[in-house]
Amino acid sequence: MNVVRARSAGFCMGVSLALRKLDEMIEKEGTFSDNIYILGSIIHNPQVVEEYSAKGVITAESPDDIPPGSTVVIRAHGIPKRVQQSLINRGIRVVDATCPKVKDACLLIEQHTADDRILLLYGEQTHPEVKCLLSYAASGSFVFDNLDQCRAQPLDTSKKYCLAAQTTQDKGIFDAISADLAGRQDLDLTVLHTICDATKKRQGEAIRIAEQVDFMIVAGGFESSNTRRLAQVIESHGTKALHVETATQLPLDELRCYQSIGLTAGASTPKQIVDDIQSLLESL
Repeated sequence: MNVVRARSAGFCMGVSLALRKLDEMIEKEGTFSDNIYILGSIIHNPQVVEEYSAKGVITAESPDDIPPGSTVVIRAHGIPKRVQQSLINRGIRVVDATCPKVKDACLLIEQHTADDRILLLYGEQTHPEVKCLLSYAASGSFVFDNLDQCRAQPLDTSKKYCLAAQTTQDKGIFDAISADLAGRQDLDLTVLHTICDATKKRQGEAIRIAEQVDFMIVAGGFESSNTRRLAQVIESHGTKALHVETATQLPLDELRCYQSIGLTAGASTPKQIVDDIQSLLESL
């Protein structure tokens, strides 16, 4: 079997930086310290979260679960601005490991909504990054996950709007949304380009590989938005894709019938998981 592996598969810059900051805190505080917290998963990969849990890092589901005097590392997706300030006000040390691309998007949104522009955000309503981005919109917001939802949204031409996207969304769909809104008569719209370049590169490489193979494997956490989107982008271009978290989830009997398989991974997928999947595929 021929396996074509994407060069971009695995950790992106933002994920690597977040984990490096967490590693630095563990080294400073000492392994099995009970003083380091994460508010939500540091990244959307359960295997990585389990590794840090074994080192004593505590994942808190609510800010109220973090006691004063503790250290909290802000996850790569970021947290709402008011939540971060409330942690500081309670005497909790905050180490901000928000992805720089997410932070840039937050600041752009804050800048362009300061003059009463309403934010139109292409993203997943319940995703932690989206909740973070929305907290910087000073003049109200609407969230939609696809072009049809955007088209269904009535907009008041007497008001001003700005369009932005969750950093891991599909660039093609964002461009279609942007064009659709630009076509609305008398709509005052500013477009903010907030999709991460690494996301566009990863999706583009996956599409190119998918054109050369019979089937695609996408590795990454099931809660990872960018990994799910990667599989969707591949299938939208006509190649069947399977999203798995680990090599143990591969349907080996089904995969044996393919002569060539492409392999890519989300931005929060460890290299070891991708290596394990590649080795198993090449052994078929």
